[in-house]
Amino acid sequence: MSHLSERPEKPVVGLPLPHESAVLHVTGAALYTDDLVHRTKGVLHAHPVQVMTAHGRITALRTAPALAVPGVVRVLTAADVPGVNDAGMKHDEPLFPDEVMFHGHAVAWVLGETLEAARLGAAAVEVDLEELPSVITLEEAIAAESFHGARPVMVTGDVEAGFADSAHVFTGEIQFSDQEHFYLETHAALAYLDESEQVFVQSSTQHPSETQEIVAHVLGLHSHEVTVQCLRMGGGFGGKEMQPHGFAAIAALGAKLTGRPVRVRLNRTQDLTMSGKRHGFHAAWRIGFDAEGRIQALDATLTADGGWSLDLSEPVVARALCHIDNTYWIPHARVAGRVARTHKVSNTAFRGFGGPQGMLVIEDIMGRCAPLLGLDPMELRERNFYRRGQTTPYGQPVVQPERITAVWDRVKENAGLAERRREIAAHNAAHPHTKRGLALTGLKFGISFNLTAFNQAGALVLIYKDGSVLINHGGTEMGQGLHTKMLQVAATTLGVPLHKVRLAPTRTDKVPNTSATAASAGADLNGAAVKNACEQLRARLLGVAATRLGANPSDVRIVEGVARVLGGDGELAWDDLVRTAYFQRVQLSAAGFYRTEGLHWDAGNFHGSPFKYFSHGAAATEVEVDGFTGAYRIRRVDIVHDVGDSLSPMIDIGQVEGGFVQGAGWLTLEDLRWDTGTGPGRGRLLTQAASTYKLPSFSEMPEEFHVTLLENAAEEGAVYGSKAVGEPPLMLAFSVREALREAVAAFGPGGVSVELASPATPEAVYWAVEAVRQAGARGSGSTGGGAETDAPVVSGPAVDGAGGGALPAGAEALSGA
Repeated sequence: MSHLSERPEKPVVGLPLPHESAVLHVTGAALYTDDLVHRTKGVLHAHPVQVMTAHGRITALRTAPALAVPGVVRVLTAADVPGVNDAGMKHDEPLFPDEVMFHGHAVAWVLGETLEAARLGAAAVEVDLEELPSVITLEEAIAAESFHGARPVMVTGDVEAGFADSAHVFTGEIQFSDQEHFYLETHAALAYLDESEQVFVQSSTQHPSETQEIVAHVLGLHSHEVTVQCLRMGGGFGGKEMQPHGFAAIAALGAKLTGRPVRVRLNRTQDLTMSGKRHGFHAAWRIGFDAEGRIQALDATLTADGGWSLDLSEPVVARALCHIDNTYWIPHARVAGRVARTHKVSNTAFRGFGGPQGMLVIEDIMGRCAPLLGLDPMELRERNFYRRGQTTPYGQPVVQPERITAVWDRVKENAGLAERRREIAAHNAAHPHTKRGLALTGLKFGISFNLTAFNQAGALVLIYKDGSVLINHGGTEMGQGLHTKMLQVAATTLGVPLHKVRLAPTRTDKVPNTSATAASAGADLNGAAVKNACEQLRARLLGVAATRLGANPSDVRIVEGVARVLGGDGELAWDDLVRTAYFQRVQLSAAGFYRTEGLHWDAGNFHGSPFKYFSHGAAATEVEVDGFTGAYRIRRVDIVHDVGDSLSPMIDIGQVEGGFVQGAGWLTLEDLRWDTGTGPGRGRLLTQAASTYKLPSFSEMPEEFHVTLLENAAEEGAVYGSKAVGEPPLMLAFSVREALREAVAAFGPGGVSVELASPATPEAVYWAVEAVRQAGARGSGSTGGGAETDAPVVSGPAVDGAGGGALPAGAEALSGA
């Protein structure tokens, strides 16, 4: 066991503790960015001037009418920017654009004494526009060759030889939807200046250091003149990794120009129409299997809908390519990625960061091809699991393939799958109008940032004379429990009770140059940095205790707030130890640091080992589908998930549950719709509220929900043997979609390959059921282009946004019925 992984005697990590702010959350006492407005005097309110056109060039912007509105103080435009008029790290996101790039693009901001005054002022601003052609859908972008950014290609083996050796070759395509973050707290920032003109920004941001950097370059300042603080976020899910920067810059610019605090907070409609989503994808693929159903070759092109600017689209596509294999060994592969440029909001990070999109492609392929191969989908998946000695298509060894089968077999046992499948078969035989389906899927998700430089973290730990401890670290809290885990790590490392430790808000003037709290790496990176700082302090205190107790420092242990000598009777209480250290002038503060070792990545060749380790999990889901309406319910879910040796089991189980439900929402309910017509509303988001955008609620929760953490799974080389938990569980929800496919297939003849839209809404499920029934009425049906069995392939009618793009060269459509 490594030094980083080893746990001391009586650790605080591993205890099932509630969230550190749980009481504040449920009592309403927890403060968020916008709550601070009411504690700040003389705040001005900002409101955007949005242009409701998908694409156009501004020919005139008249602000005088806004200034005539009572209560309006100032209108911010590009002419007011003292630094760089850009809010993106790629320098392709003008803060005040002269070209409107999506419906609802903000071209100016009005500051008012009240929010209503600012709103009326924004409505009074006059904008003249020359409308330009727009690209809204992925189909339009692919047809128009509208792409931007890098176009990586991942290659392993000899693809054409792999296809030549394949007994079965299938081709097809899939398009799946984007997803709205719908965090409870919308984007918010509050900025003000101190007496020396230093800029202080409170921001709901996952990446305070980058927010600081953007604010500084917009204002023409150095980073040490800007401080960004994040108290906590009411949800982020990746949507607050890059996109808060511009809103913080608006608040900071307003404060700089007026000398007064400025607040920016989007209402829900503004947040939905102005901020980016999960990237929707289109994939065209060709796959070859041998006679036993083992994958021989894969050729695919993944196209992400990036929206109007690059944001994080390039690394999202890179991670999608790195996860298209999921748990399956693919000896020969060529997978290309590209980013479509459309006139919509700039899509951004979302829990899983491209991993779900890549993995959905291969899971859809397995679900569609299993009947054509005459195999049970569960068996097909098992036959293709990674085995020891095999590597991913990008060259990273899979060092724990036994974890893939461990979680899989544990779910099969916990869920009683064999018996339940017999019960489902009996139910389906007796009920012509309701059918049940049961599916098991697994996951392998790489943990680390795509960009190697981001895999570092810092911490500042202070011990005061009275023995109390204050932690500062670079991670942000968005409800995921990171701060809870950091408190447990610090208490464990120092050997003190948890109540001795407090955690300070995340601030750029305490820990500089931090990475975003993202990539599921928050606990790994910041936990190791906190541990490093605490180890420095503990080493100093052990020296002090050894002198007092007449022992060698290596023979002293600090456990539960008491220093004792191994095998001896002497002891020294923590508070006395700290006080003694102070009077001996021993430093009681330490800066910790951690960098993830063993990572290497060649972006040009798309090859290397970009991940510290892989997280694993498996989920079995049972659903019941109504054949008259397509409505369905999730009867039972069984999950076994690998979080290593958990830092905080209660937190981790909550993350698994929440991630699964959010994934199920993306795959089955959350259906973003855009106006794709030619009228004046072209490009407008039609699902602008919870009334039209369906989110998972209590009625969609599984009737039975069983979550188990994999036991005896300590991860060597990670903080206290733990593994990441934030993103991977979302992909467990593939089992819901595959269970729906199984239930739909039960309405028709055996061996039917069902094509299922994503999201698989009740409407989409209904049409899939109708297609299966029609296939049954026709008899054997058509196999489609590349299918090499007599089984029919069925699909429902195209839904909005489905289809588009070209298949790989020489491919014939799988969905050919």
